[in-house]
Order: sequence, then structure tokens, then C-alpha cells
Amino acid sequence: MKILVVCGAGASSAFVAHRVRHTAAGRGLDVHVSAGSESDLPSSLGPVDVLLVGPHLAPRFEKIRAQAVRAGVGVALLEATVFASQNGDEALDAAIYAYKTRDWAETAK
Repeated sequence: MKILVVCGAGASSAFVAHRVRHTAAGRGLDVHVSAGSESDLPSSLGPVDVLLVGPHLAPRFEKIRAQAVRAGVGVALLEATVFASQNGDEALDAAIYAYKTRDWAETAK
């Protein structure tokens, strides 16, 4: 599974991506996690299965979500506590859930 974590500028998402990568390795999962900024969207969605969105982008989440859905990418808005957590468990769980529950009907539009 390929996960992209985005925030405003890409800095804080790099920390989250690192924690998710570490957690996935600990679980024995084959996951590629990268970080980026909102300005990279939607062009960065092509090779991605799941988009995790930082909580400070909540006011623009519906726009971001629509871009992800059109690209066939699962998407989740991370809560502030998850984004700031020192481990990647909840963020990885959110990514797995988003991947499994992608709305394929919407992507066909």
C-alpha cells in the first residue's frame, strides 16, 4: 500500500510519515509512506492508494477529498491527537481503513 501524508507545507507530515513507516515495519506490513504538501495535490495522487490529511487542512478537506475520490484514492482526515501522536498506530489504522472503504462508485464518475 502506498500512503501519502499531506499538511500545509510538508514539514509536519514528514514526521507523521516516519512514524507510520516505523509502525508498519513493526507490524510486518509492506507499506510505502511519503510526505507532501497540499500544493502538490492532485498531481501527487497518481501513484498513491491512501491520502492522510493533516488536521489543520480540515477547512479544505471536502475539496481535497473530492480530488482523492476522483483519483480512486482512499482518504482520511487525521484528528489533531493522531497527527501529533508519538507513534503511528492510529494513523496507520486510519490509512488501512481508508484503503478498505474507498468509494469505488464515486471514482467511476
